[in-house]
Amino acid sequence: MMFDFLKKKEKKASNDDNKFIMSAALLIHAAKIDQNFTEKEKTIIKKTLLEIGAKEQELENIYNEAEKIENNSNQILDFTREIKNLDEEFKVKITESLWSIIYSDGLSDMYEDNFMRRLTGLLYLDKKIVGDIKERIKNKNK
Repeated sequence: MMFDFLKKKEKKASNDDNKFIMSAALLIHAAKIDQNFTEKEKTIIKKTLLEIGAKEQELENIYNEAEKIENNSNQILDFTREIKNLDEEFKVKITESLWSIIYSDGLSDMYEDNFMRRLTGLLYLDKKIVGDIKERIKNKNK
């Protein structure tokens, strides 16, 4: 019985790590869409990971693993599969960070807008909420 508890605890930690890794991979992917992945975007990604519960001492490992996954993936479905089943608050935080990454250079191009439209559906997010987040982040970065 005690061992069952330990197995469940280990599985939960593994799920959390995967949640952080896939979230980071999605954020890295968004940062690379405009072909200009900056330190500012990397900082936003790491700050987001801490805000969603990643531990500081695991941050570099999570980031490095996410970067490997993003480099070896050719579709965003790989990243969203894990995230779409999480709670609304988590998905909203990820969406805020995605828009922050996109607007970190002051503008959004048609590829970034298309990416966010696709994500809205894949993550089962309300278009109005995503639009409100976009406007808030856009106005903040003017």
